[in-house]
Amino acid sequence: MKAAIVVLADTETHEALGRAVNALEAVKEFKEAGDDVQLIFDGAGAKWVVELSKPDHKAHGLYAAVRDKVSGVCDYCAGAFGVKDQVVACGAPLVDDFEGHPSFRKLLSQGYQVITF
Repeated sequence: MKAAIVVLADTETHEALGRAVNALEAVKEFKEAGDDVQLIFDGAGAKWVVELSKPDHKAHGLYAAVRDKVSGVCDYCAGAFGVKDQVVACGAPLVDDFEGHPSFRKLLSQGYQVITF
C-alpha cells in the first residue's frame, strides 16, 4: 500500500492540533505495517514542522517516531507562512515539484493514495 498523508491544518487551534496528531498517527500506522508512506506539510501546515520539532511539544515524541517519513514541506507555503528558515533549520526537506508546491499529480501517478488532514 502507498499513502501520502498531507497536513494542511494551521497551528493555532486545539482542533488543528487534533488534525495534526491524527495525521501523525496515520503515518505511524502505515509505517508499522511496512507500507510505503510519506508525510507532507503543505499550506498553513508548513508551520507544524517547527512546532513538532520542539522537544517540549506534547506531540514531539509521536513526530519523532515518524520523522523519517517526512518527504517534504511545501517550499512556497513555508515562505508564505514565514517559517522557511526554521523548517530548514529543523532538517525537513523543502519540496517544489510544481510551481513551488508538492506535486499531487506526481504522487497519484506513482500510485499513492492522498489523505489530507
